[in-house]
Amino acid sequence: MSDIRKTIPVALPLLDEREAEAAKRAIMSGWVTQGPEVAAFEKEFADYVGSKYACAVSSCTTALHLALLAVGVKPGDEVVTVSHSFIATANSIVYCGAKPVFVDIRAETFNIDPDLIENVITKSTRAILCVHQMGMPCDMTAITDIARKKGLPVVEDAACAIGSEILWHDNWEKVGKPQGDIACFSFHPRKVITTGDGGMITTDNKEWDKLFRLLRVHGMSMDSSVRHRSGNVSFESYLDLGFNYRMTDIQASIGREQLGRLPKIVARRRKLAQRYEKLLADIPGVIPPSEPPYVRSNWQSYCVRLPERCDQVKVMQEMLDLGVSTRRGIMCSHREPAYINGQTWSCGMGPGDCGCPTGGCKALRESEIAQDQSILLPLYHQLTEEEQHRVAQALKTACNAG
Repeated sequence: MSDIRKTIPVALPLLDEREAEAAKRAIMSGWVTQGPEVAAFEKEFADYVGSKYACAVSSCTTALHLALLAVGVKPGDEVVTVSHSFIATANSIVYCGAKPVFVDIRAETFNIDPDLIENVITKSTRAILCVHQMGMPCDMTAITDIARKKGLPVVEDAACAIGSEILWHDNWEKVGKPQGDIACFSFHPRKVITTGDGGMITTDNKEWDKLFRLLRVHGMSMDSSVRHRSGNVSFESYLDLGFNYRMTDIQASIGREQLGRLPKIVARRRKLAQRYEKLLADIPGVIPPSEPPYVRSNWQSYCVRLPERCDQVKVMQEMLDLGVSTRRGIMCSHREPAYINGQTWSCGMGPGDCGCPTGGCKALRESEIAQDQSILLPLYHQLTEEEQHRVAQALKTACNAG
């Protein structure tokens, strides 16, 4: 068995004294919740991705919830999305009282297959929620073409995609400009940059941005910074049923430092991904991830498909025994207990036609295969060439063991 102290982790955030000093700055200022650091982080983030507006919130899950509310998703509606994503994607739809309609993925990108979207759009469809899975951008040109034809808004789950780019009308643009209508980001420690936890919503729509800012603070009519600067006694009112979805200034101060590091972090990850492709080339049956010509990934995760002869769990255990941590392929929400009864979601097929839940979903076959036959390899800024070699050797040994 491996020594746990020498095990290579799947992910590791890049944090040092700069983030500690930034947090100290916020703490010593006396303003530790949503305040000037959050405002500065929002401006810097919007400038980085090229959006008109950016609104900081407590997580990407809350970002997705507010985004869907802003575009008008309500009880009884349907939202087209993927099951092949972290469960928060589907949950955010259900929080609105709506139903996720799951579409299968393209095997080569792990992203939603645009060719399948139009077939599941009904009179109840209110939005398309696409996911830039593991930092690899979707085919946004195809998705937005369908959305515009059908008069539907597009929300991008860009939880993993900060720093990724899309070839958009012959120009390279950052994910989050946005190419759709609203993009939502995560700052969880597994992501490329982190604030411990937290999220950001970007849009070019001024009214939606106002709504995000209203709802994230319980629907409060007056921003706390305005009240504190006022020389007169004033009282807020609560205009709508809102939420406590704020980001703290401590988190935002860390985020500002992380954002400054982002170009170097992404450049490093791209080099590591290129090296992985070379290191894995001689392992029969292992398929590395594919980057379409219209995207530049930030390589938030490096997901490989295992040879068909291999058992996913056995490979992962063998690699762990050799001192290398991995994670299974991205989960499928329709397979989780919270969704398995099928009453809260649809795959666009007729009742009983897809084989769910016991026989696997015929409409989501590629999603299920991706979960069962893929693993995520370690990838983070501090990963050394020697460690990458260890990962590749461990994968080769594990695949040979079957």
